[in-house]
Amino acid sequence: MSKPTTSEYVRGSLYGIAFVSIWASWIVAGRLGVGTSLTPWDITAIRFGTGAVILLPYLLRRGLAVDRLGWLGLAAIVVGGGAPVVLVSYGGLLFAPARHAASLFTALIPLPSAILAAVVLGEAFTLPKRIGLALIVTGAVLIVWSAGGTLGSRQNIGDAMFIGAAVLFSCYAVAMRKAELDGLHASAIAVVVSLIAYEPVYAVVSGASLFNAPWRDIALQALVQGLLTTVISQWLFGRAVSILGAEGLGVLGPVPGHHGPRSDPASR
Repeated sequence: MSKPTTSEYVRGSLYGIAFVSIWASWIVAGRLGVGTSLTPWDITAIRFGTGAVILLPYLLRRGLAVDRLGWLGLAAIVVGGGAPVVLVSYGGLLFAPARHAASLFTALIPLPSAILAAVVLGEAFTLPKRIGLALIVTGAVLIVWSAGGTLGSRQNIGDAMFIGAAVLFSCYAVAMRKAELDGLHASAIAVVVSLIAYEPVYAVVSGASLFNAPWRDIALQALVQGLLTTVISQWLFGRAVSILGAEGLGVLGPVPGHHGPRSDPASR
């Protein structure tokens, strides 16, 4: 299909900016939660639990979409939508500061997304994309370096987890776009299946400790992690990807050779 028109590009960019603004908040909220009465295990349980409660009716109506995703695509949605939360919360933020997470996870997503989109969707690396990706990588390195990042330190463990989370989330984004899933459908699959896989492990590790936490701490995480990030931001993400492409969300550049829908009716 042809590249987005100017009005579509502007609309997709606004969706993308809104997504990034909300998406970045869960890292800050998670860091804040760990500093209170909650553990990373608790925060992830709240995120999956709240999101699953909200999106389960939607998933029951739409199904797992195996016919569109295939089993490999379904795995990419589930792992790419759930594992980054675990990598960032459990490992990354325990070893490296939140500024590193913003640079090496959130901001770096366009790079592996562009590579995967080229391989899986056949999208070309145009000059604007190359320039945008180069600026993203340069900015990420400079921010990490200015935040005290050094080679051979414990921070490198967290940094590696942030990069791994970015790669996995890119798999989620490209699989979602290839199967032409809307953002809520993909998020519903990821969060419900993640909850089923995660809760038994959480029960063994943490028991009922969450019930002893102040309700204000739980409510804040449920709002940010469960509602804003898992539901609202994923709807915005799906709208942005449907217009700009998986990698265009971060680079915010034209997407020649666009594969997939400009606007998925199911997400309206």
